[in-house]
Amino acid sequence: MTSGPYSSDTAPLAHSDVLVLDYLAALWAATEDLEPDLRDELMTTVADYIAMRRAAGADPQGDPSPVLRRLGSPESLAAAARRGRMPAHLRRPVTQVAVPAPVPSSGTEYAGLALLAAGTVVLPVISPLAGLLLISGSPRWSAGQKTAAWVLTAGPVMLGFALVLAAIAFGGGPEALVVAYLMMVGGAFVAGLSLLPGLSSRRTYPQGY
Repeated sequence: MTSGPYSSDTAPLAHSDVLVLDYLAALWAATEDLEPDLRDELMTTVADYIAMRRAAGADPQGDPSPVLRRLGSPESLAAAARRGRMPAHLRRPVTQVAVPAPVPSSGTEYAGLALLAAGTVVLPVISPLAGLLLISGSPRWSAGQKTAAWVLTAGPVMLGFALVLAAIAFGGGPEALVVAYLMMVGGAFVAGLSLLPGLSSRRTYPQGY
């Protein structure tokens, strides 16, 4: 003889499942005066919350009483819904702002730094100037960073030229030329180092900032 749906061989519900069903039944009864859509939303949210918490526990089929206590009584949930707000522990977490990935550096930016820091050894004035022009067109560095690089580069160049002119005017030796060269190279190299961290920056700056 085939067993009916309510025959004695139907597997009984676990005690933990009975507790959850009793809680949901009590919540359904406590919210009978709510708008149907709001009532359905609350029931779905609570049921999902219970299922998520139980699945995250060490024993998904274990005692759900701690989860139900955290929810509060069905009456308190119904009262909160009547006031037009969802209890804090049932609210969906705010979507976190994704941390922007590092912006890939272009070959132009690498070329600008190379001309500024390394090319200055061969062409102390022309190479840093070309590098700074390339860097100035990149949005990776702020206007303040670019200005600082120009000052670090141009300042020693002007001082170097002044030193060379003074050496020519007053009969200075080759030592003045060496010092002027080192000043020009050193200034451009320091400027390149100051811009180097920008290659791994996670943001770019709008032009003019």
